Amino acid sequence: MAKIEFKKRSPQSTRIAAWSTAIAVATTLGFIATSVRVLQLQFAPSERLQIAISDGTSHRSALVRRGDLTDRRGRLLATTSTGFRAFLDPAVADDPGQLGLRLQESIGVSNDEVNALLKGRLSRRYIPLPSILQDWQVEQLRAQPVPGVGIEQVPIRHYPHGDGGAPLVGMVGFEHTGLSGMEHAMEGDLEPVSGHIRMVRDATRRTMWLPPDGFDPGRDGESIRLSFDLYLQRIAEARLHEAVETHGAAGGRSVIIDPHTGELLAAAAVSRDDSESPARLRRNRCVTDPYEPGSTFKPFVWATATEEGIAHPQEVLKTPSSNPYRTSFGRSIRDAHPRGSSTWRQTLIHSLNSGMAIVAERLSHADMRKAIQKFGFGHTTGCGIPGETNGIMTSLKQWSAYTQTSVSMGHEIAVTPVQMARAFCVFASDGLLPPVSVRAIDDKEDVLTVRTLDPATAAIARETMRAVMTEGTGRRVQSEHYSMFGKSGTAQLPKETGGGYYEDRYISSFIAGAPVDSPRVVILCVIDDPDRSLGHWYGSSTAGPVVRDLIDRTLPYLGVPSDTELAIGH
Repeated sequence: MAKIEFKKRSPQSTRIAAWSTAIAVATTLGFIATSVRVLQLQFAPSERLQIAISDGTSHRSALVRRGDLTDRRGRLLATTSTGFRAFLDPAVADDPGQLGLRLQESIGVSNDEVNALLKGRLSRRYIPLPSILQDWQVEQLRAQPVPGVGIEQVPIRHYPHGDGGAPLVGMVGFEHTGLSGMEHAMEGDLEPVSGHIRMVRDATRRTMWLPPDGFDPGRDGESIRLSFDLYLQRIAEARLHEAVETHGAAGGRSVIIDPHTGELLAAAAVSRDDSESPARLRRNRCVTDPYEPGSTFKPFVWATATEEGIAHPQEVLKTPSSNPYRTSFGRSIRDAHPRGSSTWRQTLIHSLNSGMAIVAERLSHADMRKAIQKFGFGHTTGCGIPGETNGIMTSLKQWSAYTQTSVSMGHEIAVTPVQMARAFCVFASDGLLPPVSVRAIDDKEDVLTVRTLDPATAAIARETMRAVMTEGTGRRVQSEHYSMFGKSGTAQLPKETGGGYYEDRYISSFIAGAPVDSPRVVILCVIDDPDRSLGHWYGSSTAGPVVRDLIDRTLPYLGVPSDTELAIGH
């Protein structure tokens, strides 16, 4: 076998091989490091790099208007104009950390406010300042621009009539969306459809062109005419304030409604606690806070019993000549002014609790509860004012003989002022229960009403309540200009805890329609917890004058002539 000989490598060859190996290893490591870095830059870029990254396009919203809100006569309650707002773009600032100081020196914006906005957001290209710029601030930024600060047009919501009807109208927030009132309830209609502009920019952010599909003008929101009348709302608020102050009350509520269309012409609420919250963010207590209606509830039970033939207006009831009257189950019922045996008609005119209890016991519990529900009690009216509640009604399972007699007098049931005013419309519109509308209704528009009473029954009830104003508890608050039909109520105030009622605290109310022969309005006033030490707390003496005064101012405003000559003939 031939012998193999290995030639010894020269030192030069060894060096070359070593360098080649080192270069290969270094190159491989370089490729690996480069790949890792590329991945890192792609998936976790640094803050500085994020600022520079751009796809070459930018988007800007096209300005669109939120819809206007007007009252029924076209007065602007809420409208939109344009103004200017500053925004920050840290990417183009000389020194983002100095933006606050630069803005403070330029237009007086707080350095601390700007720094708070920038904290943790330096990678963002658009950081708006919350406040709207004044004219001089806009002129200053245009004359002496601050790098990293831009100005843009933005919508501004205005309420031209101040706080008139403020809780009803509500307000919008920073993003120009409704926060409360009709601004919130009608958001879907008022809200505009945003437009946009898409621009292609170069590396220095200069606009190069707009693509063919780069502009969408959007659509303005729908303007809405509300049913409320600003004048009537203001006089209702002013008269309520006066009554609350006069009687040392905790608050008051008033509703003016068109009995044929159900349009809310005014829904005012005042409270001694109102100063604790902005007017436009307050709940409207005409729909949110139920109360026990007391004797103002009697007409609904009276009309039901009359229509069902349970009692006849001229039927004589054995009402006592002195207190108390005792029901079949032993409950004591007291009348404010016992009169002895009285007719069913006189029971309503003189607000006899005993007579109401006698007839209520003739109705079954189910029939009584069902009749009350027919008038719209126990569920919302669906008017659309935010926060509306159902009121409070005892379930049929828990309905007792005690409940039966209590409800006939307007106790053990709670209603909202809007529910109450709407239900009373039945007596003004020949037995028809209208829907409640916060949108103005066109004269040609059909209104879907519900037959609740026979027209004859509604007429009898209306004429009987006319006698309330001439013979009964309402005679001291009868208008000198218009015939009225109505009812007063004075209910003990329920205790906040522990159940039961206060002996010397009340909810006083009065409700009326006018004129009698052709009713045009129904007006309700509720006075919460009037101060007895001031001498007046009954519904006829606290809430009654408010209703009369509102009738005397509302009907002439609506063009309804005085009917006092006709009234004398009743």
